Amino acid sequence: MKCVICKTGMTHPGKTTVTLQRGESVVLVRDVPAEICEDCGEYYLADDTAKRVYADAESSFGRHIEIEVQRYAA
Repeated sequence: MKCVICKTGMTHPGKTTVTLQRGESVVLVRDVPAEICEDCGEYYLADDTAKRVYADAESSFGRHIEIEVQRYAA
């Protein structure tokens, strides 16, 4: 698909790191499957992938972590 951010690049399957922050807590999720723009690097997550990443991050935020690094496991 054509990137909606830069409007010039095409996206291709790949893996990315998603960084989520709430207050003083930061959660990094590595190796998340996504469609990634070849020009600007913007990524797009499938709905089910996004739900899982957000649910895992919500659990971490609930534990009041300062920083946590996770690896996405299929």
